Amino acid sequence: MRLDKFLQVSRLVKRRTLANELCDRGRVRVNGQRAKATASVKAGDVITIAQGDRRLIAKVLDVPERPAPSKDLVEVLSRLHVEELSP
Repeated sequence: MRLDKFLQVSRLVKRRTLANELCDRGRVRVNGQRAKATASVKAGDVITIAQGDRRLIAKVLDVPERPAPSKDLVEVLSRLHVEELSP
């Protein structure tokens, strides 16, 4: 699955267009490397999103084929970590 679509389906980002913008600006990393919106996401990948003064880190457990109910979100991501970045 494409990175931008995964960010939307996993609810890490609300809209796919926002996911595209974050990728274009270099704010999304997959396994420590800058990632384009077209990058493939697979189980085991670590996604880092820098947005404003926050950095979110999540590990992909599963790549769903379509949006899942929010109760199943825990099965898609693990180790959610949010850091406040100092100025």
